[in-house]
Amino acid sequence: MNDITQNSQSTKILIIGSGGREHAIGWKFAEDFKQKNETVELFFIPGNAGTAQIGTNISVNSVDEMKDFAKENLIDLTFVGPEIELAEGIVDIFQKENLAVFGPHKAAAQLEASKAFAKDFMDKYGVKTAKYKNFQGPMLAIEYLEKQDYPIVVKASGLAAGKGVIICQDFEEAKQAVLDIMEDKTFGDAGNEVVIEEYLEGFEASILSFFNGKKIVPFVSAKDHKKIGEGETGLNTGGMGVIAPNPLFTDEHFKMFEEEIMEPTKCGLIKEGLEFAGVIFFGLMITTKGVYLLEYNLRMGDPETQTTLPLLENDLFEVVNKAIKGEDFDLTFKKQHACCVVMVSGGYPGNYDKGFEIRGLENLTCPNFIAGAKVSGEEIVTSGGRVINIVGLGETLEDARTIAYENIQKIHFDYEYYRKDIGIIQ
Repeated sequence: MNDITQNSQSTKILIIGSGGREHAIGWKFAEDFKQKNETVELFFIPGNAGTAQIGTNISVNSVDEMKDFAKENLIDLTFVGPEIELAEGIVDIFQKENLAVFGPHKAAAQLEASKAFAKDFMDKYGVKTAKYKNFQGPMLAIEYLEKQDYPIVVKASGLAAGKGVIICQDFEEAKQAVLDIMEDKTFGDAGNEVVIEEYLEGFEASILSFFNGKKIVPFVSAKDHKKIGEGETGLNTGGMGVIAPNPLFTDEHFKMFEEEIMEPTKCGLIKEGLEFAGVIFFGLMITTKGVYLLEYNLRMGDPETQTTLPLLENDLFEVVNKAIKGEDFDLTFKKQHACCVVMVSGGYPGNYDKGFEIRGLENLTCPNFIAGAKVSGEEIVTSGGRVINIVGLGETLEDARTIAYENIQKIHFDYEYYRKDIGIIQ
C-alpha cells in the first residue's frame, strides 16, 4: 500500500465524484485542517456547485485522465466516492503510479459490482445472509421460482444505481421480474445474471466502516429512508434521508453484527488476498432470528456519509493515512444525533425539470451538502434529482430533526419536495 507523502506547503486532496457524499467528504477534510491551522487544497472530479465553494472542480473524461491530473498536480491523497470508477479499477491504476488512493482495488470492488460474487463470498466464509441462488439465464430461474415460498426477492447482479432489487409477492410477479431484468434489460448489463433470495422480515440498518487490510473499524449505525413517499411508500430512490445512530439498532444487535458478519468478512477478505485500504458499507436486515447481511457496498453510502461524517471526531486525513499504511486506528463519534433530510426535484425519481435557482443557502445554520446543483452565472441552480442535504445535529434525535426541518424552511427552489417524516420511528 502506498503511503501519503505531504507537500511542505499544503496538502492536496483529490475527491472523485459529483454528489452530496463528495461535498461532505471535502467539507470534513476542510474542517479538520482548519482546526489544525494547516492548509489543504481540495480538488473534485467533476464536483458540483457545493464543492466549488470549498475547492476546485476539474473536468476530465476518463480514469487515466484522473491519474494524469493526480500525478501532474502532486496530489497527496485521492479519495474515491462512486462505485463505477472503483469497479473500473481506478485504485489499481493509481497504485501502479505510486499514488496514494483510498478505496478497494478492482478485485475487491466485485463485492459491490456483482451481487452473485458477493453472495458466494458470504456463503463461503459463513457471513450470515439470506438463502439464495444465482442464475445466468431466465428459464432455470423461472423453474426455481415455481418451487419457492413468497414473498421472494429478485436482484440484478450488477451495478444498477441502487434500483436493481425487486420484492415479489407471488410467482407471476417474480417471473415477470426475471424476464424484465434478463430479457428486456431493464437495468442494462447489470441483469446478465440474477440472484434470487429469500425475503427477510425486519428493519434495516446501515453501517459504514474503514478497512486497513487487517482490521475493519465500524462507524456509528444509521437508518436510511429509501422510498419517495412518507411512511416508506412509493418508488425507491437513492435515499430521502438518514438518521444516526439508528435508534432501533441495539448494543446486542451490534455484537451480533461484529461476530457473525464483520469478523467473517474480514477473515474472508484476508484469505482471498483482497486486502485494501478503503470503505466497507454493510447493509443489514435485523429480524427476530438475528442480524443478516443484505449487501456490501465498497464505498461511502449516500446520504449516510452526509449524516455520519459530521459526527466523526477523528481527523479524517490522519485516519485515512493510517489505513493506507496498514496501521491500527480507532474511530470515535460525538454523543449526538444527526438527521439528514434530502430536498429533491419534483417528479424524482421519475422525470423532473432542472435549472431552478436555489434561494436562501446563505441563511443555513447547520451542515448542508449540495447533491445535484451547478453554478449558472451568479446563481446556483438545480441539476439533478436529489438537490441538497440538510443535516441537523442535536443532543436528542428530536433536537436533530427540529434543526434540520427549521433550516429547510430557509431555502427554496421551484417544485421542491422533501419528506416530512425523516427520523420518525414507526
